Amino acid sequence: MSTSEMIKQLRERTGAGILECKKALTETQGNIDKAIEQLRKKGLATAAKKAGRIAAEGVVDSYIHGNGRIGVLVEVNIETDFAAQNDEFRQFVKDVAMQIAAAKPEYVSREEIPESVIEKEKDIIRAQAAKEGKPENIIEKMLTGRIEKYYKEVCLLEQVWIKDSDRTIKDLMTERIAAIGENINIRRFVRFERGEGIEKKEENFAEEVKKQMG
Repeated sequence: MSTSEMIKQLRERTGAGILECKKALTETQGNIDKAIEQLRKKGLATAAKKAGRIAAEGVVDSYIHGNGRIGVLVEVNIETDFAAQNDEFRQFVKDVAMQIAAAKPEYVSREEIPESVIEKEKDIIRAQAAKEGKPENIIEKMLTGRIEKYYKEVCLLEQVWIKDSDRTIKDLMTERIAAIGENINIRRFVRFERGEGIEKKEENFAEEVKKQMG
């Protein structure tokens, strides 16, 4: 693979600029995986500096899946209206909407989860562990790990990205912040699934056949 091809691949996977990609490849002797790791670390540092800045512009976008079976509305904010028109930002919003449709998160981040919900989840974990015969001291140690697992399942930012299992949605957002140069914030979303919450009538197949046979 030529240097230009490696730079292009790095840009596509990290969102970093041409010079940053070239420098990372030089410093890692052309090792793409190490270059990606290095750029991501730099991205985290860059994004951390921007995280406190107000992001009030952006878009509300939608995603419809499966012939209208699942629908998502999501609001993602960025600092300026100009950046909101950026193709990378728009693609990020699309990716987030698809993630919500596929992975069914319940919250954007763990900070949004009410304490009462966490306590209820802990009660469920304790009950399950007790049923398995685990002693009390072991159960309390298990709580931390299982609650962390719970966060990764229900919090959008902590979910593994459906397009790349090596990255979370937070990693993806951090990379876009570093590439675009403005703070990004996933503010809120709503997910609809056709028929969700409706108690559906279950037909008895054998009885249905009998009716059709008279």
